[in-house]
Amino acid sequence: MRPTAPLTLLTAAVVAAGTLTACGGSGSDRNTVKVAFIKDTNSRVTVRDDYIKLVARQFEKANPGKKVRLIPIQASENDYYTKIQQMMRSPKTAPDVVYEDTFLINSDIEAGLLRPLDSYIGKWDDWSQFETTAKTAAKAQDGRTYGVPDGTDTRGLWFNKNIFEKAGLPADWRPRTWDEVLETARTIKRKVPGVIPLNVFTGKGAGEAAVMQGFEMLLYGTGDHPLYDPGAKKWVTGSKGFRDSLTFIDTVYKEKLGPEVSDALSPNIQTNVAAELLPEEKLAIDLDGSWLGQQWQKTGGGNPWPEWSTTLGQAPFPTQHGAPPGRVSLAGGWTWSVPQKSQQPDLAWKLIETLQSKRNALEWCVRGAQIAVRKDVAAEPRYRTSVPGIGFFTGLVEVSRYRPALPAYPKVASAIGEAMEAVTADDSSPDRAAKDYDEQLKSLVDGHVVARP
Repeated sequence: MRPTAPLTLLTAAVVAAGTLTACGGSGSDRNTVKVAFIKDTNSRVTVRDDYIKLVARQFEKANPGKKVRLIPIQASENDYYTKIQQMMRSPKTAPDVVYEDTFLINSDIEAGLLRPLDSYIGKWDDWSQFETTAKTAAKAQDGRTYGVPDGTDTRGLWFNKNIFEKAGLPADWRPRTWDEVLETARTIKRKVPGVIPLNVFTGKGAGEAAVMQGFEMLLYGTGDHPLYDPGAKKWVTGSKGFRDSLTFIDTVYKEKLGPEVSDALSPNIQTNVAAELLPEEKLAIDLDGSWLGQQWQKTGGGNPWPEWSTTLGQAPFPTQHGAPPGRVSLAGGWTWSVPQKSQQPDLAWKLIETLQSKRNALEWCVRGAQIAVRKDVAAEPRYRTSVPGIGFFTGLVEVSRYRPALPAYPKVASAIGEAMEAVTADDSSPDRAAKDYDEQLKSLVDGHVVARP
């Protein structure tokens, strides 16, 4: 979901964590609440930083004598996950509030890193304003809630209307099948040389962006078995949909419809797409998230591009053969959580209440191009007109699916990324990569698999 960092930025993440310990990270200061969050790897993008600074100032003004210490961690998503997990393992380095991806909640609970928030939520009237699906995303297998969501997101196709016009394609493009997506990309390749027809994130470098925005957007449109069978409580092997999804990836890169393989597998691909390929009109179609518009805002966006709202169109990603409902989307989201080893949990909760008050939740959705999870925010005119395309992406919530929020999922996702990379780099056929995944899966989930050919 967010751009990936070069080594120098990962070093900055380490420095941030080191500063925590050096500046009283032992938690001895009862008047300071420490909040750790992911910082965009494009240093010019300050949307989240600016918002959190705004809330911190509010909090300090409303609570005289209390201070908020910000710990921005500039890293790729995967490296951010690793860094905060390292920090949360010790009371000396654990922040008091942490920005947590919902798919990690159960694995981090299993590792003893997060604290349940039910005792606080039970006394918080605002919790009734949160959508049920958002509450479920923050709830663990043990039935307790470990975070307060700050928004959700959906995924679809972004396409450049100028490039489409040059290729003789319609400005109201609505592909009905995978084949139509591929045929459109082939048309662009023939008629607009020098332009990348289609980007589908793939491989290990893009991390969860590849697995969720690429592979699972495909898999959940096949009508076949998903990654996990909740009835059997087992992970799925042998799925035809899995093989078909890898075959789509194989086609994109074998036919040179996507970026150069070396670029596609680079950890910087997300940054390149948002900062260069789309604004410079070098990319025709991008399978991506609802939040992209925040990158191009005049204030805090980092890559101001006023024309994006009229240059780019949006279309739902279709099901494989057009089967109902005809559209596919994956929904995700992040929560504000409290580490188990936080030294100031009560103060941390007060900050979370401030972060997710109606006023601030609306501010974040508008600034961050987020899909609202509070009903009162979703009803606000300012939200409804906040970002071009917000209505389109909000409309995808009703067909959106969620990743299996299980402790094993991060390991499973890593294996999917490896399968995608093997196919993209032409190191393996889709069938072979799927078989290798099946074998790896068995060991990752202790044999709790069920074959669904």
